[in-house]
Amino acid sequence: MVIMKRNILCFLTLSLLIVLAACKPKYEPETASKGEIDPTRFVMIGGGHVAGYMDDGLTYEGQQNSLANIMAEQFKIVGGGEFNQAFVNQGSIGISIAGLAPFKLDYKTDCKGVSSLSPVRIATSGDASILTETLYSSGNPFGNFGIPGLKLAEVGVAGFANNNSFFKRLASSTSTSVLVDAKNANATFFSLFLGLEEVVTYAKSGGTIASLPTTSDFETQYTAVVANMTENGAKGVLATIPDVTKMPYFTTIPWNGMKLDESNVDLLNSVYNPLGYFFEIGDNGFMMVDTAANDFAVRPMESGELLSLAVPLDSVKCNQMGVLFPIRDEFILDAGEILVLRDKISAYNVIIKSIAAQYNLAVVEADKFVNKLSDGFIYNGVTMSAKFVSGGAYSLDGIHFNPKGNALLANEFIKSINSKYKSTIPLVNVGKFNATFFP
Repeated sequence: MVIMKRNILCFLTLSLLIVLAACKPKYEPETASKGEIDPTRFVMIGGGHVAGYMDDGLTYEGQQNSLANIMAEQFKIVGGGEFNQAFVNQGSIGISIAGLAPFKLDYKTDCKGVSSLSPVRIATSGDASILTETLYSSGNPFGNFGIPGLKLAEVGVAGFANNNSFFKRLASSTSTSVLVDAKNANATFFSLFLGLEEVVTYAKSGGTIASLPTTSDFETQYTAVVANMTENGAKGVLATIPDVTKMPYFTTIPWNGMKLDESNVDLLNSVYNPLGYFFEIGDNGFMMVDTAANDFAVRPMESGELLSLAVPLDSVKCNQMGVLFPIRDEFILDAGEILVLRDKISAYNVIIKSIAAQYNLAVVEADKFVNKLSDGFIYNGVTMSAKFVSGGAYSLDGIHFNPKGNALLANEFIKSINSKYKSTIPLVNVGKFNATFFP
């Protein structure tokens, strides 16, 4: 009897499992589809972020992991064609805009004899031979028109190759423009990530050496690029401009990193009390140059103001920079400069969205992506943030993304394309891409 009851119980349990399995809906993976776009020939125009510039240099590895190339690889799943880039030689160390070698993460000894992990140049100079190459081939038009340093106002400038050797590498002639060559590539689908180099240049100078375009000029120039790229019916996606002040280049060194003990406080108060400035034991704002502050043109930094990674840290640590000797304006974004920068970025983004609506194009809000990184978020169990080195998304220059960051941003582009054009282009497997290498 006991055995019979057990058999009946087993039978009922098995029957219930079969019924539940039969009722469970089957998962059908979404079929990849191009939707309303034609991905046959993809062209992308932009600056260093599009080119694959990272760790303050253009390298073969960076180009392989460029934003444009990652997107093109996903387009191939739904019928996209070959995507040509002006690759540097695979064994090259690469080169920066300033002619320097790119960064790597390694141990560096500071002026106090303390060794710690820090970005260091991989060589004394970059590979200058990269900038003497001419790689254009009429039969194999380039798809990646990501040019390090390219500003929106320069896209349509004839002869730009004479001013930018990175463009000269892929230009059809020295008299052409980026826009002419990009248009002649006959894109069936295109993307623009323009306007970022302007705000980066302004911000990295501390607002001292570059003025930002007027909104009128920005609208005229951006419209001209879009009009040319859509002339033959190509669809596309436009990217908004991120707030660069939220990138690690400006958020890593704290404004109040001047740590004082009692003796330091007494010394500084004796120097600066006559100007109305008082210091306390602990964290204090670095002293900075501000010609509007007083007759001595100095004041302490205030909360919200930003100190860039370009500041000479050995001078700060060992030579009283920021303490007895104020930090120069070129290394700092003060409150007024930050306000100007953010207002301009906001105005430019309104224009970009308006032009996208006018031409019925998709928009990817790259600004929201950078804001999300600034706040930090979990991706597949891993925390991604804007923390320098450890955040997982930015390269060692603190401005450009590393391969993993580019993959994350590429997914934002693809989501926008899928939403606008009823496509189902698969998202990038971000886990395949590297972050920063630790020694």
